[in-house]
Amino acid sequence: MRPRIDGKEMDSPSIRAKPERTQKANRRTGRPRRGGAAEEVRHEQARRRKKLPWPVTLFLVSLVIPWIIQLGPVRASAYRLVLLATLVPTLIMWLSGKAGRIRTADFALIAYALWCGLSLAANYGVSATLQPSAILFIETAGSYLLARCYIRDADDFYNVISLLFKIVAFTFPFAVIESVTSRNIALELFGMVMPTPVDTNYDPRWGMRRVQGYYEHPILFGVATGCILAPVYLVLGYQKPVWQRSWRSMIVIITSFLSMSAGPTSAVVAQGMLLTWNRVLHKFKDRWKVMWGLVLVMYLFVEVVSNQSVPEFFMTHFSFDEVSAYYRVLIWRFGSASALSHPVFGVGFERWERPSWMPPSIDMFWLYHAIIYGLPAAFMMMLAFISLFVTVGLKKGLGDRLTEYRTAYLISMTGFFLVGWTVHFWNAVYVLFLFLLGSGAWILDAKTEGDSRVKRRGTGRATPKDHPAAVGGGHD
Repeated sequence: MRPRIDGKEMDSPSIRAKPERTQKANRRTGRPRRGGAAEEVRHEQARRRKKLPWPVTLFLVSLVIPWIIQLGPVRASAYRLVLLATLVPTLIMWLSGKAGRIRTADFALIAYALWCGLSLAANYGVSATLQPSAILFIETAGSYLLARCYIRDADDFYNVISLLFKIVAFTFPFAVIESVTSRNIALELFGMVMPTPVDTNYDPRWGMRRVQGYYEHPILFGVATGCILAPVYLVLGYQKPVWQRSWRSMIVIITSFLSMSAGPTSAVVAQGMLLTWNRVLHKFKDRWKVMWGLVLVMYLFVEVVSNQSVPEFFMTHFSFDEVSAYYRVLIWRFGSASALSHPVFGVGFERWERPSWMPPSIDMFWLYHAIIYGLPAAFMMMLAFISLFVTVGLKKGLGDRLTEYRTAYLISMTGFFLVGWTVHFWNAVYVLFLFLLGSGAWILDAKTEGDSRVKRRGTGRATPKDHPAAVGGGHD
């Protein structure tokens, strides 16, 4: 008896694969193949059956609820309350193996949070650091483990990106109104119920207000809305025509751009360039190796020819404002010196070593940890990021769908990495970054095409994947 999908025999002409020549033509035009369309229908049905776990939905929605909730001496927020409620359950799930194998990044982030608490205790004493240390652990471990425990397959990942896009699309008209009228309608509405962050009207750029949205600063708004460009294009747009991919992507690009911040805009541009590279050279197997080679050549060229270091060159050439670029160079120089002068426990939240006329902010995520908590904290944060990025990137044997999802994850993380040299992530954007970092770890536990073939040979039973023509070339 022939295997059936959706009530149709698998060799039925209605779902039979097109000839190779037609498939190649469709890849060039961006139209989904007939087999690919059948596969997408199957995945869409699976996604409708599988809803996003409610803790994840609650967490992502809470990120755009800007209420300041005062619980005694503790300044809480909606997302902190969600993370507090889910921390113990996710720790138990993680330790019991329900999040898959325990990874290097898991240990690194938990060690980071614990080291930060130890660093604060060394600088201020134990009693004075219990509250900030607890909040830091809840935000760091809580957001990361929430993704590790609940985002366990491609459908979960799709549903996360879908919800994040809906949030950005809902935000878009409010951002346009704020940019044009200089009124932050979002904060005004939320402020009718509970206190919210201060609506700070920063100096206009190009005649438009820098949109702050639900966040404390326009930079955070730009990062939070722009970080999902690659996943929106590749994940929500998988097997979709180019026009469907493009309109969603344009909403993300325009919304993020309205922050009028160089860092987030550079991250969006970088994602766009990598997406273009991937699409133009999709038939070239070694395209990413070539790209890394070009990056290395550019790095060496800047080191040899420029009178600036590579980070300084990047910061000064990707900025709307020369003054801001100049200050970021100073932060790099004096901040690095401060970190090397206090390498073990950092300087805490006291005044870090800089000229008296410099602002106190440290607008550099990857350097911030070294200055405040010491070099071990910076090392562990970077280790968590790089270990996941590299291991996910080297994962072999993924089908077409998972390969696209993996590419989207890596490009998004590249955007975070680049913007982290010119922006500090704090509050909602910090936990969003760690959540998205953990949301790609499931790829490491995904079954490869080789695993599927071995399983099918072992059972001797026909499955849809035994007939790649019926489901679009055997995509995962």
